[in-house]
Amino acid sequence: MALVWSQCLLMQAQTLPEVTLLRQDTAEVVLPWPVNVQARLDSLMTDPLLERTQLGLMVYDLSADSALYRYGSRQTLRPASTMKLLTAVTALDLLGSRYDLRTYLYYTGKVSNRTLNGDIWIVGGMDPLFDETDMQVFVQTLRRLDVDTIRGRIVTDLSFKEDLKHGEGWCWDDDNYTLTPLLMSRKDEFVDRFVDELTASGAVVDAPRTSGRLPKEALLICSRSHRLMEVLEPMMKESDNLYAESVFYQIAATVGKRPATAAHARQQIKSLIAKTGFSGAPYRIADGSGLSLYNYVTPELMVRLLRYAYLKRDVMAALYPALPVAGVDGTLKKRMKGGAAQGIVHAKTGTLSGVSSLAGYCRAANQHLLAFCIINQGVMKNAEGRDFQDKVCEALCRP
Repeated sequence: MALVWSQCLLMQAQTLPEVTLLRQDTAEVVLPWPVNVQARLDSLMTDPLLERTQLGLMVYDLSADSALYRYGSRQTLRPASTMKLLTAVTALDLLGSRYDLRTYLYYTGKVSNRTLNGDIWIVGGMDPLFDETDMQVFVQTLRRLDVDTIRGRIVTDLSFKEDLKHGEGWCWDDDNYTLTPLLMSRKDEFVDRFVDELTASGAVVDAPRTSGRLPKEALLICSRSHRLMEVLEPMMKESDNLYAESVFYQIAATVGKRPATAAHARQQIKSLIAKTGFSGAPYRIADGSGLSLYNYVTPELMVRLLRYAYLKRDVMAALYPALPVAGVDGTLKKRMKGGAAQGIVHAKTGTLSGVSSLAGYCRAANQHLLAFCIINQGVMKNAEGRDFQDKVCEALCRP
C-alpha cells in the first residue's frame, strides 16, 4: 500500500538531512529525522511477539530534548536488572563516585606482655569488595600492635543495616546472596576468615564471638575502603546483584539513621524520581538489584531518570562508562555484533523469568544522543525479548 505524506512533511524533507529512503510505489520518498526512525519503529510494532506479550517502549531525543517514540510507555512493568539504573543514579547523585565503602577494625582494653586483654571490634559497612588482601592488612596491622594473644571477645558491629538477609520479594528457590554488613570475598564468613588468618599468622585467639555496638572508647586499629566507582562498574557491566544491594544500603545510610533499612533507600530513590519531574503512573521500589518480583516501573519513568542523569554532568560522567557496550563488553558483549548498534549502545540489561529489558543510551546517525527503555514482559523465552530489543537499537542507530 502506498505511503501518503502530508505537504508539511514533504516540505520538511527538503530542509532536513536525507537519512533514510522508503519506496512509495516506484518513487523514492526521503524521510527526514526523526520520521525515518519513527517509521522503522512502527514497522517493529507488527512483530508477532507483541500479540502475546506486553511491551513498554520509550525513546527520548536528549539532544533535542523531546520525546521521539512511545509504545505502552506508561504501563507498569517489572524492570528486572534495569532497576540497577535507579540504584546507580541515586547513589551517584547523593554520594558521588568518590564515596568510600568502609570496614573498620578497633580494640578496647590494654596490651600487656604481647597479650590484648580486651575486645576486638569489627564494624561492617557492607563493602562487597573486601577481600583476602584487605584481610591480610587487618591481621598484619593488629600484629604490629605487638599482640600475639587475644584474651577477650571478637565483637561484630552489624548496626550499619537492618537484620534482613534477603531482599523483599526475592524468590526462595534462587541462589541468593546473604545481605550482611560484613562481607569477605562476597560471602558471610568474615569472622571465621579473620580468626583463621590470625591463627595462621601465629596468634593465639582465646576469644568468644558475639555482636554489639562499638563503644566510644574503642581505639581504631585500621580501616579498609573501596570507592563507589569500583563497585559501580561490575554492578552495571556484569549485573552483579550483591554489589547493587550493597549500594542500595549505602543510599539508605544517607538518611542518617542506624540501622539503615530498605525503606530508607526507597525513600531516597523516590525523592530522586520526584526530582526528575516524573508524575505518571504509580510505581513500586522493592530492592536495589531488580531481583525482587515486587518492583514495578514504567518506561517513561526510566527515561526520565536517564534524562536526569544526562543533565547532571558528574552523574553522567560516572554512569555512562559503567554501562555495558553493545558487542564490546559486559552483558552486551555478545549482542548487536556487526550492526549499526555495535559500540554505540550503552545500556543496562535485565532478565527475570518472563521479563527481558534494556535501558540506556545510544547515538543516532545524526549524532543526537538518545535515551531509551524497552521492557518485554510475558516472554516465555527471554531470547525473544533480547532479539526484539536488538532490532529496536538497530533501528535507532542505523543511518
